[in-house]
Amino acid sequence: MLEKIKVIICGALGKMGRATVQAVFNEPEMELAGLIDIESKNERLSQLITGELSAQMDTLQVEADLSKLLERVNTDVLIDFTNPRSVFDNACTALMHKITCVIGTSGLNEIEIQELEKLAIGNNVGIAIIPNFAIGAVLMMKFAQQAAHYLKDVEIIELHHNQKVDAPSGTALKTAEVILESRGDLPLRDFKEIEKIPGCRGGEHEQIHIHSVRLPGLIAHQEVIFGGMGQSLTIRHDSYDRGSFMPGVIMVTKKMLEFKGLVHGMEKLF
Repeated sequence: MLEKIKVIICGALGKMGRATVQAVFNEPEMELAGLIDIESKNERLSQLITGELSAQMDTLQVEADLSKLLERVNTDVLIDFTNPRSVFDNACTALMHKITCVIGTSGLNEIEIQELEKLAIGNNVGIAIIPNFAIGAVLMMKFAQQAAHYLKDVEIIELHHNQKVDAPSGTALKTAEVILESRGDLPLRDFKEIEKIPGCRGGEHEQIHIHSVRLPGLIAHQEVIFGGMGQSLTIRHDSYDRGSFMPGVIMVTKKMLEFKGLVHGMEKLF
């Protein structure tokens, strides 16, 4: 019998964290080794999941200090669904303990990503930074990359729940990145736009306008709209439930044990 992959989940009390705790608990090849959340009040595992628990498993509690947990338990992978203020420190701590990291939290900047890549290589482990774990979202980005070869003018509209703190989303930025790989730069426009309300055209990332919508009732949605002579093409993906991300989370967690260094984007693991 193969040894189970031991997993620590950071942000275990958040919506994505709770869904991940349930998914790892249900996965026969994985074992929950620890739960971390800065809002911890020592909640037990039985308060986070549905399903039968052994008495030994229900001794697992949500803790607040990652460093102390890592000194006490053996683990293979850390999965992070926290926030942009915590994710970098969490990843650094795990990598210095030679633990593979799977990062679902957006908001890391390029300097931080480069630093995490160096740490991963130096400690001979892997780190995955995944803007979107939904397989359909990865396909949306791939289709947009293909379309950009033929239709050069494009804008991105990303829509998320109103508790998402960063904008634009990591998915939108990754989509813009793959579009630019295929399309390249456009000629500069020979006219100046006038925004009657500053920001109404959204943010501009290397000649691609990105618009961020934050509303209650949404989960994670994105439209990529291409325009051409007398036509338009819209590629859209919708996640209606956080369960849509869980097959990707499990797949990435398993595959990352085979990698060293940085993997940025789930498509690299397909």
